[in-house]
Amino acid sequence: MSSNLDLPVWRDPQGNTVACVEKIKVMRENLEELAQLAQDAFEDAILMGCDETQVREVLVQLMQRLENPYPS
Repeated sequence: MSSNLDLPVWRDPQGNTVACVEKIKVMRENLEELAQLAQDAFEDAILMGCDETQVREVLVQLMQRLENPYPS
């Protein structure tokens, strides 16, 4: 799996660009790590005979259920 993620221009809740180089670096590193973990879990599931479509759906649901611990 390629570690070259197509990342967006990050924005704050008001729509302003997040320009801090360190914040952008942390986001990239976190997403690269998450992508690798997801890829590993996906490959394991396929090797164990799970349905590819179902595994993809579960991974999407997992992301959609993330909770914001810092509500405004």
